[in-house]
Amino acid sequence: MRSRWFGVLLVAAATVAGATPATALADAPGGVTARYTFDGRAGAILDGSGRGHTLLVVSGHGGAVRSVVHGQGAALAFPARCAARVAICPHVALQAPSSADLNPGTRDISYGADVLLAAGQTSKGQNIVQKGYSATSSQWKLQVDGAAGRPSCALVDDKKPAIRLVTSSVSVADGRWHAIVCRRTGTTLAVTVDGVERGSVVVPAQLTVTNNLPLSIGGKGAYVDNDQFNGALDNVWVQIAG
Repeated sequence: MRSRWFGVLLVAAATVAGATPATALADAPGGVTARYTFDGRAGAILDGSGRGHTLLVVSGHGGAVRSVVHGQGAALAFPARCAARVAICPHVALQAPSSADLNPGTRDISYGADVLLAAGQTSKGQNIVQKGYSATSSQWKLQVDGAAGRPSCALVDDKKPAIRLVTSSVSVADGRWHAIVCRRTGTTLAVTVDGVERGSVVVPAQLTVTNNLPLSIGGKGAYVDNDQFNGALDNVWVQIAG
């Protein structure tokens, strides 16, 4: 019952909050490396940048995404949090195969998304977009952390696997749309929410992110421990400096 009610609230919130001008794409530089608006989805999800990073849906235990209204277009809603009595929850993610142009190396990188998440849908960690894994490879990632629902940006070097993390000082888990952007510029990693910088940390100039893992949206994969996102996403993009 909770999941069904959350779905009703999600559609309503998407319709009302979609009128806000805030969008992660507004902060995207020209010449994005990958871009997904989720409008007119049928089967595979095409890359609006023209670079061919087509997303496929991977799922387990009945996990699925569905379209919801966002402004004049559509967004994708991911499964709501499971009730405590459910042993295995639905899991779903969107993935594109690894590609060299999604590996920034030591170059500047920006990535972001429009995010809708209700306060009652937070968890210890929910992945929005990432490439690579912190424990076994290098990584760049945007996620929402903890019960407070504060977004964070992470970078992990391919030789020194310490996680460089910056966490927003404000929450986005309030049932309204928010535009979140992570940006590495030189030795600074910053997170912005609705166009306002909400945190930054210093990262090594030689921090390198290069791996052969897929681009993943909404979760690490379709397995049980996938850090499932439990809200709606739109306007996901990545831009890597030439």
